[in-house]
Amino acid sequence: MNIDWAALGTVFGVSLVATVALVGLFTLGIVGLSKQPEPAAQGGSTGGPAGGSLMLARAGAYVCFGLCAAAVAYRINLIVAGSAPEPHRTHP
Repeated sequence: MNIDWAALGTVFGVSLVATVALVGLFTLGIVGLSKQPEPAAQGGSTGGPAGGSLMLARAGAYVCFGLCAAAVAYRINLIVAGSAPEPHRTHP
């Protein structure tokens, strides 16, 4: 049995980077959705620049979640469409 260690290391490295990137992107989405406006009683505003910042954070969060969903869908597509091996057939 011969193992191609370079190929195994490459697959491990790419998988690790992709996993860390996807988790980081999802984390940014969670952080963007967790931003809350300050209550008006504590000096927060009901509109204006703070409201724009909140909307920008929420839009960024939705972009992050959309990119996560696109990455997962792309990888599922690669698995389903391209990498299914042909069955081995023996001829009599």
